[in-house]
Amino acid sequence: MKDKDLRKRVPYHIQRDVLDELGVDQVAEKSDFKISAKEKLRDAVRCTGPRFKSCFLSFVPLLAWLPRYPFRENAIGDLISGISVGIMHLPQGMAYALLAAVPPVFGLYSSFYPILIYFIFGTSKHISVGTYAVMSVMIGSVTERLAPDSDFVIPGNDTNSTTLDIVSRDAERVKIAATVTFLSGIFQLLLGLVRFGFVVTYLSEPLVRAYTTAAAIHVIVSQLKYSFGINPQRYSGPLSLIYTVIEVCALLGQTNIGTLVVSIVTIIGLVAAKELSALAARKIPIPIPVELITIIIATVVSWQMDLKTEYGVEVVGEIPSGLQAPVAPAVSLLGSMVGDAFALAVVGYGIAISLGRIFALKYAYKVDSNQELIALGLSNSIGGLFNCFAISCSMSRTMVQVSTGGKSQVAGAISAVVILVILLKIGELFEELPKAVLAAIIYVNLQGMMKQFGDICSLWRTNKVDMVVWVMTLILTVLFNPDMGLAASIAFSILTVVFRTQLPKYSILGQVPGTDIYKPVEDYNQVKEIHGIMIFRSSATLYFANAEMYIDALYEKTGVDVAKLLSHKKKLEAKRLRKEKKAAKKAKKEAKKRAKEAVKACLCFLTESAVSAFNQGEESQFSDTDESGEESEANGDVHKLSVKEPKDVAAVEAGPDPDTDTPLPRAIILDLSPVNFLDTVGVKTLRNIYKDYGEAGVQVYLCGCQRGVVESMEKGDFFNEKVTKSILFSSVHDAVLYCQQGNSKEVQYILMSYTHTRISEVS
Repeated sequence: MKDKDLRKRVPYHIQRDVLDELGVDQVAEKSDFKISAKEKLRDAVRCTGPRFKSCFLSFVPLLAWLPRYPFRENAIGDLISGISVGIMHLPQGMAYALLAAVPPVFGLYSSFYPILIYFIFGTSKHISVGTYAVMSVMIGSVTERLAPDSDFVIPGNDTNSTTLDIVSRDAERVKIAATVTFLSGIFQLLLGLVRFGFVVTYLSEPLVRAYTTAAAIHVIVSQLKYSFGINPQRYSGPLSLIYTVIEVCALLGQTNIGTLVVSIVTIIGLVAAKELSALAARKIPIPIPVELITIIIATVVSWQMDLKTEYGVEVVGEIPSGLQAPVAPAVSLLGSMVGDAFALAVVGYGIAISLGRIFALKYAYKVDSNQELIALGLSNSIGGLFNCFAISCSMSRTMVQVSTGGKSQVAGAISAVVILVILLKIGELFEELPKAVLAAIIYVNLQGMMKQFGDICSLWRTNKVDMVVWVMTLILTVLFNPDMGLAASIAFSILTVVFRTQLPKYSILGQVPGTDIYKPVEDYNQVKEIHGIMIFRSSATLYFANAEMYIDALYEKTGVDVAKLLSHKKKLEAKRLRKEKKAAKKAKKEAKKRAKEAVKACLCFLTESAVSAFNQGEESQFSDTDESGEESEANGDVHKLSVKEPKDVAAVEAGPDPDTDTPLPRAIILDLSPVNFLDTVGVKTLRNIYKDYGEAGVQVYLCGCQRGVVESMEKGDFFNEKVTKSILFSSVHDAVLYCQQGNSKEVQYILMSYTHTRISEVS
């Protein structure tokens, strides 16, 4: 049996007077109460005991949640999770140190100090902070730019031979990495203290995903030299990635076969092991540490087969035991890395807060965005003093931490303890580990980022503008360095927002029959326009960038070009004045002509009378007859002659524009409900629309204005003695009823039998 929809109609009755803005203010008793800036400042700096305690606990969240830590419920899960993540930190820290162009041991330092700081100040319970591929490659671009190999080439014993001072180069690069990390931490700390956590809102999800994908491409290209055992020239600046790829291709003939075999075998082994681990994850509660097993096997094989000596395979080298004392940053270098440090601060925070919010929403707790900035800033600035490089959040480690039962920041602290044990006792055992193995670990861990290319297809179906942002971010970041690419991508993303506000959808609204609902006429078949009334709406706000387009669209949609109409009206007025002036001149000329004829006739009459008197005698001359009286009356006295202006003067009535057949509407209603702010240009635009249409005899009304819009109109002197708030209405229907009833304010707003529909299925 076919299912049918049963629509049950609920009656909806309203009866009230039509209200303009002044009426609404009166009925709703509008409040003019505002808190002064002085009061706001005083309230912000007021310090009470409870407020100080709350601020202190929010600054050091550890003191708030640790005393209430549920030991029985969370301890086991956090312990297992911390050990698992700590084991992952070892291979990833060493591998990502290569991306940062520093010795591998500094990747382990970066997996220890910042994690402890975040444990104290962080608010996310589930993310795993530490080394991250994107951050590492950004650090690497800075270190290799400021400390290139060419600066450390020293002449050899022979005339044409040179050697590379690796020790001095690595020491300088470590100093550069630590300094830029310290500066990025200071930026994050300052942004957090001034409550600037919302800065991450300018990093949309498509932008972040495309940026990480492009950064992954930079990472892969930077590791090709370790996979092929070659030493390409270092390039910097725009198109550096393209030049590097060309250089690598040119050096493929010099590939070290032993290094290439190690890379291929490691990649195949890692991919196969990860697939088996994924299949076994259902039965084994703890994930298999594939990377750790790989580096142990690779280290043993390299040591037994002496790959460094026999086959020329490059290995990690010396890994010092213990921890290092803090070192002050190189102040002289700060000026040359401000842009890089700010890019690191924004990208690191954006990735961490995005992942933190995902898990906070999933597990029903709140992540403080400003406190996260402070936590990451302290982690990086303090970590920079201990020769660490910039950290962020890793998706792979976070997923392991969550899947193994991690429920709080304690798991991160335990992983730091694992790294501490490795630094103190175990680190030196991995000195024979081939760097090609670390590069292979990076390749395999980046496969998730490479899968993000699938976003292009999904975004094409859902939102083509976001797809364009994704593609352009990828292209800009690949062609430029990651720091310049990020700035260009953010600029392009903001431009798309500006363009979308410049190209909104303009619509003429009509009424849904029997309701107070108004919809675009072109979108609905049953929606009809109100006779004599045009209702116009834009889908975007009104400001300087689209004000002119708003007016053009209004003219086009209403079919009335007011500028052209007023111009035509002025021409007709000028023509009328010219004809009146011409007619007046003609009438004056004719009057003068008649006056001359009258004088001439009078003179002729007097002459004839004198001759007649002379011939007939004096008595006959002065005899009064009816004929002479009539003639005299007809001709009149010359002193009584007057020139009268003609009453019927040629007049030209202003008609419609000969090029326009559309009749003028009685009123135009502008629906401003989508407008959330007005600048001075927007206010001026509305003022000109009201004035121009008013001169053309069309009344303009505004409806749906938000309070901020009305205040902007008041401050912009839109209202005066002639233009009052009586032209503003809360709804389109109020304005329509007001227009239909001849602008009478005694109109009743009556809605009868309007329905709210509920749908239930019956079989």
